[in-house]
Amino acid sequence: MSLLAVPEVRARTLALVEPVGTEIVALTGAAGRVLAEDIIAQRTQPPFPASAMDGYALRNAEARPDAVFTLVGEAAAGTPFTGTIAAKECVRIFTGGGVPEDLDRVIIQEDVIRDGDRITLGDNLDPQLYVRRAGLDFEEGTTLLSAPRRLTPEDIALIAAAGVPLITVYRKPRVALLATGDELVLPGEATGPGGIISSNNFGLAALVESLGAVAEILPIAADSEESLRRLARMGAQADLLVTLGGASVGEHDLIRPALKDIGLTLDLYKIAMRPGKPFMAGRLGETPMLGLPGNPVSAMVCGRLFLEPVIRALSGLPAGAPETITATLATDLGTNGPREHYMRARVDRDETGTLLCTPFDSQDSSRLSLLSQANALAIRPVSAPPAQAGDPIQVILLR
Repeated sequence: MSLLAVPEVRARTLALVEPVGTEIVALTGAAGRVLAEDIIAQRTQPPFPASAMDGYALRNAEARPDAVFTLVGEAAAGTPFTGTIAAKECVRIFTGGGVPEDLDRVIIQEDVIRDGDRITLGDNLDPQLYVRRAGLDFEEGTTLLSAPRRLTPEDIALIAAAGVPLITVYRKPRVALLATGDELVLPGEATGPGGIISSNNFGLAALVESLGAVAEILPIAADSEESLRRLARMGAQADLLVTLGGASVGEHDLIRPALKDIGLTLDLYKIAMRPGKPFMAGRLGETPMLGLPGNPVSAMVCGRLFLEPVIRALSGLPAGAPETITATLATDLGTNGPREHYMRARVDRDETGTLLCTPFDSQDSSRLSLLSQANALAIRPVSAPPAQAGDPIQVILLR
């Protein structure tokens, strides 16, 4: 099978998934969730003309320097003034208090001299009216937030102010992660000869959780078809099954033959990229499945390029290529080979504000420490010619 370009793999992978179902949640559990139905305001905000400052409410037509008014009452937030107001009368008012009918200006308290129930306006009045009209923020029936949208704390405050106690969101996708290989042990366990600590399942679980999905780390599968089938069946109960390792063509890469017997249909295999050439995608029965490389760096890079868009699609969000920005190379680079290269790099802003990208000298795919130090992936296209410091380069920011 020929190598496939990254955009084609992403498109074919996304074609395997659709948004999960929805559920209704209270606002206390809505932060970070993806909105599935538009938010419609159930009330007008503010519901009445309200004071924007502490001061005195009166008729704007009567407001002039040195004018004298009689104080006839008080209006505070939650305690409106309900009496009548004659000419040259005013009401003490506080921020958020309802401005009485027929009054249309608030003189801030700094512009007033008060003597008992009489106030005298200063000779240099602030020209602002300081009255927030009813509906200044929004009116009942207004669409405030359109789905789909990942809800921020600010969104939650807006929804609450709109009088909406329950909202419809997409269910959090469940992602099962299945690491494979006799050589793997969990962190903290003793490693035998040739043993390796399983790390990419933990890194990808963190990525999954950071995207608002639920990660389920399955037990490590042994290099036997029986073990793979048993654990894959467990993973197929999730919304997405992600296998780690065993996606190549060696004698110990058993995922394809083992899972084919229990309903695996394979959609694609091998990508023209590095790190991360071995890759599978398809379905295990009705469950979409991704087969990522066992190499930890390759798995994490593939997670950014393919798993992240898939989780967005499952979550009901628009999905596509990770966002890229243009930076300026801080060092020279040689010719790239026949696979698109995602280089671990640092992007920093210099004293002029320019974003400078410095790919690491070593791009050995076994070095997780470099991936931890990187805050970006610098993209080198297939067969790219040599590049010099000062040339533009596309990067994906990791954080």
